[in-house]
Formats: sequence, structure tokens, C-alpha cells
Amino acid sequence: MISVTDLCFHRQDGEQVHQVFDGLSFEIKSQEQVVLLGDSGSGKTTLLNLLSGLLSPHSGQIVINGEQISSYNALQLAYYRRKIGLIFQRYQLLDCLSVKQNILFQYKLNFPRQRPIEFECLTEQLGLTDKLHKLPNQLSGGEQQRVGIARALLNQPQLVLADEPTGNLDQARSQQVVELLTSLCKTRRINLVMVTHSQQLTRYFDSVKVLANGQLNERN
Repeated sequence: MISVTDLCFHRQDGEQVHQVFDGLSFEIKSQEQVVLLGDSGSGKTTLLNLLSGLLSPHSGQIVINGEQISSYNALQLAYYRRKIGLIFQRYQLLDCLSVKQNILFQYKLNFPRQRPIEFECLTEQLGLTDKLHKLPNQLSGGEQQRVGIARALLNQPQLVLADEPTGNLDQARSQQVVELLTSLCKTRRINLVMVTHSQQLTRYFDSVKVLANGQLNERN
């Protein structure tokens, strides 16, 4: 479960202060699949970065699965991020590593003594089994994003945050990727929070929330 209470965050731009959130409060239920809509500059990516611990609020509370991450120090946040999955628009794959190595890279850094028990299952479900020894530049955009999904889910997270993961894909591939992502998260009982500009992708989610004027509201 995600609980945000009286969240305040501002961005400094030279001598000007831009107030992104001023008293933002909302809850997301355990295992819920939520998509965030909003105009460019509304703070969608900033909100994901706050939920992931990449940014810290200036005041207010962020509680995720019982952890009040808004009070964590840098080391505690680093450990927290091991337990969540992050998916990016630009894939963030290492060009010199194979598909298999890209999927395993972060996991091995975080859990050097553990064997990833989900690897074979995930790569099969995502249609990557025959591509494990290819390099990223030998894959289509949709295939590269499937590698990103496998990497995000490999550590069996309770929460996945996805920042416009289909932004570089055409409509058909976007639907395929989101359908796979939501299906895998539902099967594994994972909270999913995804940012998108596409209204067509909202049908795959339990809840659609709109970020506007620093507030997050359920779409009617």
C-alpha cells in the first residue's frame, strides 16, 4: 500500500522557486494497478522519483508497504530501492552487455550471493528466451523494453514504478508491452504505478488518476 500525506516539494530554478506539490495526499491500495495521466510539466515524473526515493520531499510523509521512506537517509533509501522495480522510457540498457547480462546486472550488484529464481520464468513469459545472447542494438524497441521489464521484476518487488515505458514505441507495440507488464504484475501481486500520455493504455489498469495543479484525482 502507498500512502502519501501533506507532501510538499519545490524545485529551485535560479532565484525562482517552483512549487510542484503543496500538501498532496493520496492512497493506492495494495496490489492495485494505477496509471497516472497529466499534462507535460504537471509533476508525474517528479512524483515517481519521490515514490522511488530518488528525490526526497521537503515536508510530508511517504509510506510504502509500512516503510516511511520520507524519513530515510541515503543508505536506507539505497536498501529500499533494492525492493522495488523501475522501468524507464529510454530502456537504460548497457550496449556492451547481452540481454541476459543486462537483466542480471543490477540483481547481481544488489544480491551477489543469491540466485535469481525468477529468471527462466520471466524470460520465457516475455518472449526473450531466444534472445538472451543478443546485444540491445539487435533488438526492436519493444523487445528492449521487455528486457527492462524482466530486469525490474527479477528481484520480486512489491512495487514497480514505470515512467512512460512506451514513449518510444508505436501504438501496437505499446499495447503489447503494457498488456504484458500489467498481466505479470497482477499474477505476482505487485503494485504498479505507471505514467503515460496515452489514453488508449488506461483500459489495462484498475485505476486512472490525473495529476493537475499539484493534486492527484481519480478520473471520472
